Amino acid sequence: MNNIYKVIEIIGGSEVSWEEAAKKAVETATKSLKEIRVAEVKELDMRIENGKVAEYRVKLRVSFKYLPE
Repeated sequence: MNNIYKVIEIIGGSEVSWEEAAKKAVETATKSLKEIRVAEVKELDMRIENGKVAEYRVKLRVSFKYLPE
C-alpha cells in the first residue's frame, strides 16, 4: 500500500526565538496529529510593541501520514 500524506500550515510564537517558536508549534501539533514527518519553515516574522520585538513567529508547513477512517 502506498503512503499518502496531508499538508497543513501552522503558526507558532515565542518571546525568545524563531527556533523556540517552531519547536513549540511542532510539539503542540503532535498532540493531535499522528505521524508528523516533516515541518518546513515557510515564513518568519516578528510582532513589535513599543519599538521592541515582543514575539518571534514562524509559519510552518507540516506533513503527516493520512490515515482514512
